[in-house]
Amino acid sequence: MQISGAHIIVQSLKAEGVEYVFGYPGGSVLEIYDAIFQQKAFRHILVRHEQAAVHAADAYARASGKVGVVLVTSGPGATNAVTGIATANSDSIPLVIISGQVGTTAVGTDAFQEVDTVGVTRPCVKHNFLVTDVGKLAETIKKAFYIAASGRPGPVVIDIPKDVTQALSKFSYPQETPFIRSYQPVVQGHIGQIKKAVQMLSAAKRPVVYFGGGVVLGNASNELTELVRLMQSPTVATLMGLGAYPCDDRQFLGMVGMHGSYEANLAMQNADVVLAVGARFDDRVVSVPEKFLATAKKIIHIDVDPSSIAKRVKVDVPIVGDVKAVLGAIVAQWKEQKHTANPAVEKWWKQVEEWRSQNCLWFDETSEIIKPQFVVQTLAKLTNNQAVVTSDVGQHQMFAAQYYPFTRPRQWLNSGGLGTMGVGLPYAMGAKLALPKEDVFCITGEGSIQMNIQELGTCYQYRIPVKILNLNNGYLGMVRQWQEFYYADRYSESYMDALPDFVKLAEAYHHVGMRIEKSSDVEGAIKEAIAIKDKLVFMDFIIDRKETVFPMVGNGKGLDEMLLPPHMRKKAADAAVHSVTDRNYDKRSVP
Repeated sequence: MQISGAHIIVQSLKAEGVEYVFGYPGGSVLEIYDAIFQQKAFRHILVRHEQAAVHAADAYARASGKVGVVLVTSGPGATNAVTGIATANSDSIPLVIISGQVGTTAVGTDAFQEVDTVGVTRPCVKHNFLVTDVGKLAETIKKAFYIAASGRPGPVVIDIPKDVTQALSKFSYPQETPFIRSYQPVVQGHIGQIKKAVQMLSAAKRPVVYFGGGVVLGNASNELTELVRLMQSPTVATLMGLGAYPCDDRQFLGMVGMHGSYEANLAMQNADVVLAVGARFDDRVVSVPEKFLATAKKIIHIDVDPSSIAKRVKVDVPIVGDVKAVLGAIVAQWKEQKHTANPAVEKWWKQVEEWRSQNCLWFDETSEIIKPQFVVQTLAKLTNNQAVVTSDVGQHQMFAAQYYPFTRPRQWLNSGGLGTMGVGLPYAMGAKLALPKEDVFCITGEGSIQMNIQELGTCYQYRIPVKILNLNNGYLGMVRQWQEFYYADRYSESYMDALPDFVKLAEAYHHVGMRIEKSSDVEGAIKEAIAIKDKLVFMDFIIDRKETVFPMVGNGKGLDEMLLPPHMRKKAADAAVHSVTDRNYDKRSVP
């Protein structure tokens, strides 16, 4: 029996165990949508914009650990999806994006809604396919899911002309894992390199374990935690790694990099051995490699993607392999050889605790003007650090990362690599669909939320009761911060003076809206929102307009050249005064 290409697509998605397809119909994919209408194996989520479809599928993948699936039409449908595809590619998120294409005979003729989707997406996908033979459709979908999820994950685009979805063919979905001669991801790390790493770590006097999103994606949180505790080492996270190690644990020093904590940045800079796990030493972590390496250190780098190793910094012990397998092997070697931490690590901890005592994240909790830090901190308290949190991009993203102590992987969803504004709401949608029993909160700003605010309609249609915390300061906050520091307060196009009434806007979409203007009302508003289980709640917090994210490592600066918050600058100034006074007193004491 033969079935159409459209039904082959649907049956293939069913065979892959797909739960949700996020998409938007159009002419070249109508055959597929008709086949979707005739099945009940998975649910289609109709978004209001293709960009949001990819973001929602991306979040579904991040939260569930499964492959997210997207369906868009040709031309503008595909180009609207590109931002979402590039976002997922930057953060190594497994997606399969099915795009419609004009008929094979029309390709290259500038037909209506024709775009070279394969060419357009080539720079921002892990791989892409153009399927011109219906007989190869099922095999291609199988390969796409395998490529998306294996090795370093990423998005895979399958571009399918309309006549291929109409053509008939026999259907048999491949059961075995595809063999692709040119694509053979390494899983097990080289045992010789692993033994070198163990020896180096056991001898380290000032070790630091630096981990990133690869630990989350590789489901290696348990192995990471066990190794850190065996080593008795401080550990620091990238923005994408938060949650892979419990943020409320003593050995965790916080996020590292541009807006990393004082203690995390100084520990990273002054370590003698750095174990990097599933992280890339990217420019937001190590702004200037030469300054980072100016303090002599040995680097062990574990990553499933060999191209990520030694891309920006010189590495002494590279280990290519699945992070879960490699960390497991390191732990086994450590135990087998009965290693213990170097006694000098105790002295290292004294220095680290001295840095930590500076309390770099202090803020004025008594302010009646709402501080964004206070909103995030209150949310953490009321949710016992257990909520799933998504964010958009900007100051609110950094405040969420700094002040919400994530305790488990896949709890924190944000755009780290591409820094895409507008992801917060569709991320919350995808996360809630993946984890329906979890409380999902979107922390956003008045600039970011408007980039995909139309998805409030999707949330109402599918009854997705997420909670939105809009930290509203009337500025593009991070842009304003940079303009204040580096452009002499010339706020060029960063001020927003035509904002909507977000409460009325939320209500227009049939949701609950709140406006909160005093710190004393913050806790009550969040409690009320949490109690409303069956509706989306939009909380518009009117926050301090000039609050700034500290610490901050500026462009061209090293990790030990942070711009510090005012209370730390005052301490430093006071210490300098006391130092001068002491020296003068000593001079006066001399006979």
